[in-house]
Amino acid sequence: MTSSLRCMTAYDVRGKIPEDFDEQMALRIALAFVRHCRVHSMVLGRDMRLTSPGIAGTITDGLLAQGIDIIDIGLCGTEEVYHAVFSGAAAGVDGGIMITASHNPAAYNGMKIVQRESRPISRDNGLNEIAHMAADPDWYRRQCAHKIAPPGRLTKITSKQPYIDHLLSMVDCSVMRPMKIVVNAGNGCAGPVVDLLAPHLPFDFIRLNHQPDGSFPNGVPNPLLPEKREATAKAVREHRADLGIAWDGDFDRCFLYDEEGRFIEGYYIVGLLAVAMLQQSPGATILHDPRLTWNTREMVEAAGGTPVMTRTGHAFIKENMRALNAVYGGEMSAHHYFRDFGFCDSGMIPWLLVCRLMSISGKPLSALVNERMAAYPVSGEINSIVADPDAVISRIEQRYADGTKDSIDGLSVEYPDYRFNLRKSNTEPVLRLNVETRGDQALLEQKTAELLHLIRS
Repeated sequence: MTSSLRCMTAYDVRGKIPEDFDEQMALRIALAFVRHCRVHSMVLGRDMRLTSPGIAGTITDGLLAQGIDIIDIGLCGTEEVYHAVFSGAAAGVDGGIMITASHNPAAYNGMKIVQRESRPISRDNGLNEIAHMAADPDWYRRQCAHKIAPPGRLTKITSKQPYIDHLLSMVDCSVMRPMKIVVNAGNGCAGPVVDLLAPHLPFDFIRLNHQPDGSFPNGVPNPLLPEKREATAKAVREHRADLGIAWDGDFDRCFLYDEEGRFIEGYYIVGLLAVAMLQQSPGATILHDPRLTWNTREMVEAAGGTPVMTRTGHAFIKENMRALNAVYGGEMSAHHYFRDFGFCDSGMIPWLLVCRLMSISGKPLSALVNERMAAYPVSGEINSIVADPDAVISRIEQRYADGTKDSIDGLSVEYPDYRFNLRKSNTEPVLRLNVETRGDQALLEQKTAELLHLIRS
């Protein structure tokens, strides 16, 4: 059993097996979670990784012995655990664990943990305490020394129908027009859900890497990597499809390609989804992250909504969405959150909403985003490994002291014709840079190069 807790990140548990994370460490973290959060009944799901069944089995056996009831929903995506927890709150479900390492390589695994109503756990609200308990072998031995009678009850649920029904309730499918859509599950968990949605939709699906396979025969399921985009793009062009969709392993994010096979940055999808949700909830509040903002704010205000900027990260966005009753929250990283989905992120609802927009407008995806991309060109997120991130941010802040500054998340500096955000990653030792301009590609390239030189020198 690993002796460290290097697997604990700002928002979840993730590490290489067995060096950083193994079955016994998973059980210790799970037990610490149920004790710290006073969980008596919890949902357990797992992704397609080869190590996930063993981890799930160890957690199940250990928690049942401690009197915890477990609702096992088997192979699934992270949002299926979210749904099972928030929809089961009235029946006494107190929390949930999803066993996944999302888009990480096959040698990794981890856990995403939520409390009652699928409220997230992070370092700011319990994850540090859970880590401290799990790292204490004496605490763990004391817990296991107590025999709980009767043991917890195990309930296995194989039907996904309540979850599918909830997805379909989020979008008016009656307006959908026939389309040909390439779907690339990356051998992750999205394929079975697409198959269950298919009978309700007038779409012809071209399926790529569709079957869940934890050996990753087609490589790691991470569509953000440029080298992982071409398979979907090529299939869109070859099949003359209307749309391409790709997911990461646990499908909490989806990535879209237009009819030309062009990868569409998540930033522009945030604006589209904001408009879609405001059509259903006029005048509502929309949350967005601070990395790229101009396009989103303009589209939200034009659609009659109220844009509110919030710190990056699912825990902060979900908390602020609840406080403001925001109908939607979007991150440029392709995390999309919905009030009517328990304030949780979904990788299925976004593409359904985009298909609805395409259907009612009669326009291809390219026509929905081209004008916005020209109005606000972006650098894309650029990572830099530096020895002293705080010193670099301070240096950049001094260099651009004449701009309008915001520090809600990292450093944002705004000028009339361009703005940028520079922030430390919550999960990796890097600085992340995003730059956008008002319709000036040359200025974008100039300022991006200028900033990168200052960051890396």
